[in-house]
Amino acid sequence: MDPLNDAATSPYVLSLNVGRLTPVPHSDSPSGGTGIDKRPVAGPLHVSAPGPKGIGGSGVEGDVVADLRHHGGDDQAVYAFAREDLDAWESELGRPLANGAFGENLTTSGLDVSHALIGERWRIGGRLLLEVTDGRVPCRTFAGHVGEDRWVKRFTRRAETGAYLRVLEAGPVRAGDPVVREYVPEHGVTASLAFRANTTERALLPRLLPAARALHPEALAAARAYVDSGQGS
Repeated sequence: MDPLNDAATSPYVLSLNVGRLTPVPHSDSPSGGTGIDKRPVAGPLHVSAPGPKGIGGSGVEGDVVADLRHHGGDDQAVYAFAREDLDAWESELGRPLANGAFGENLTTSGLDVSHALIGERWRIGGRLLLEVTDGRVPCRTFAGHVGEDRWVKRFTRRAETGAYLRVLEAGPVRAGDPVVREYVPEHGVTASLAFRANTTERALLPRLLPAARALHPEALAAARAYVDSGQGS
């Protein structure tokens, strides 16, 4: 039985979360603001696909991405994080974490998001179709938002990163929508593996190449450069 989409767990969107632009001292954005403080909304909200020329404009209606140099864009249009992983962090940190606490648009239930495969596709609520592209790399803004010492290192060490997704087919989303893994590739490259390869375990970079079709372009470029340099031989 597929552990990531077991019928007994019935994966679904537990919470839909959006953020407004908020000025904070720990922002990496040139504006000095961030949209990481995402709060649950009832929805439904529309999730846009890339524009007519195949670029730009995708993401969750009303959600702010303050620093487009490092966040957002068509290959990181939606960010998902599992409620189960938030619960694990609650136990470690000793305090409650609300849905959206890690800046995720979709807080899921019954889905092992960090071990989703690069290129797997999620049909949400019948119309919206998303594709996994990468794991999330923590930054100074994330650390300041969470407010824990050595947060970047702690998050990196666990490597339960959640998943970035691109929008293949636009559609509405709301809390309670079912998540169906409509397509699952066979290469075995997970969001967590991609994260580890691009951060603490560079020797893993060649293992990302079988996922080249769907992998975030920056992660793919890093993998190809590593192999071309001869380090992956």
